[in-house]
Amino acid sequence: MDDTPRSAPTALARLRVAASAADFTRSCDARTGSLLSALAAARPAGRVLELGTGVGEGTAWLLSGMDRAARLTTVELDAGVQAIAREELAADPRVTFVTADAGHWLEEYSGAPFDLVFADTWPGKFTHLERALALVAPGGTYLIDDLTPQPDWPESHAAAVTRLLAELEGHPDFCSVRLAWSSGLVMAVRGEPIERER
Repeated sequence: MDDTPRSAPTALARLRVAASAADFTRSCDARTGSLLSALAAARPAGRVLELGTGVGEGTAWLLSGMDRAARLTTVELDAGVQAIAREELAADPRVTFVTADAGHWLEEYSGAPFDLVFADTWPGKFTHLERALALVAPGGTYLIDDLTPQPDWPESHAAAVTRLLAELEGHPDFCSVRLAWSSGLVMAVRGEPIERER
């Protein structure tokens, strides 16, 4: 089966051109994007959090699946990079752009939890993991990508991924699944605390 997405957000082509001009290469894979769209569509009037806006490709995919009542908060440290996303997507009233260190934002946020959290940057994934997981509503989904080993990974990064997977798979409040697909994903869903066999 060919898993290439058959459709894409209308803004995506323009965002890719802008990303290329800015020499930005860290946007989410299109297959990950299609999954983001589907997960957002599964949450009518849902609250969505994206950690790591980048140039807005993941943001565009999320918005493409969200209904009119859903709301997206997307956080990015690099104002110049996020400006590309803002220029293309800020007219959409469903999205709120935050320019901040995602780790600091996670530490300071005190609002309602989110139905979907997509952590596409270091904070919320390799740091501040527990804080990000605490913001997932009951029945909500936490998604991370870029876990397939790459030749340019620093030696320490593989160990960091191993620790991350162990933390997620051993977490009593989440049921997680590894997806050896796209850039390498883990999806974790918050449920009742799990009694694990020893």
